[in-house]
Formats: sequence, C-alpha cells, structure tokens
Amino acid sequence: MIARLLALWVTSVLMFAVPRAHAVVELPTVPLTINGHKLTAEVAKTSEQITTGLMHRFSLKPDHGMVFVFDRSEPRAFWMKNTFIPLSIAFVAADGRIVNIDDMAPQDETTHWSSGPAMYAIEMRKGWFAERGIRAGDRVTGLPPPTR
Repeated sequence: MIARLLALWVTSVLMFAVPRAHAVVELPTVPLTINGHKLTAEVAKTSEQITTGLMHRFSLKPDHGMVFVFDRSEPRAFWMKNTFIPLSIAFVAADGRIVNIDDMAPQDETTHWSSGPAMYAIEMRKGWFAERGIRAGDRVTGLPPPTR
C-alpha cells in the first residue's frame, strides 16, 4: 500500500515537474550566405511561427538556424522564454545589412532589441556569427521577401 502511494506521488510530481513535449513543426528552409559563410535557415513568417521561433528545442544542426521575416522594418525585440538552446541573434535591415548581433541565454526573459529598424532576425547557435567574424554592417544574401 505504501509503495503504491509512493508511486502515485512520484508520478504526480513528475507530471508537473517535467516540461511537456511540444511538437516541433518543420518549416520551409532557405539557404543564406554572409561573407561567404553558408547557413540553412527555417523561415518563420506567420505570427504563430514568429511567436514560437525555436522554443521547445534542445539542439540545432550545424550551420542551421531560423530567419524571422516581418512585413515592415522597425525596431525588433526578442527574448528566450521556453528556448533551451543558447543563441546569437542578428537583426537585419530591409537592405540585407546586419544592424547588430546579440547573444541570448536559454530561458532568459531579458528583452534583446535591435539597434535600429530591422525587417529580419536570424537566430543561430550562440557564437556562430562571432566564430566566422560576422558583424554589424555585413550583408546577408538569399533573404526571403518580406511578408505582405
């Protein structure tokens, strides 16, 4: 009887302590290039896709990330709620030039802002841009057209 109660208690604790599995929706991808460095980016264009981003994932393939495509260029803000992978984000202007790059820690709800108007944001594994010498002012090619 005690063993059965203990098992029931452990099961109920685990139901609330362990995050529930979330289905990861596969999005279309595009090849992007920055200073000769190639990457594959999942395209987030809809409001739901942009809101979800890379949440509930625990890994990224090498040279893979996500590009967020907006309908207009304006200051952008991102956070890492429910995101378990350390990421770097590049905010990108409508002309394809990187506005700024910032590093973000897993599950940190601190707001990370673009330093100017951005039409796109590209999230990659933390350090990906720095390891390749990519910085503000560099141009991204292959970006999908803005949403309309």
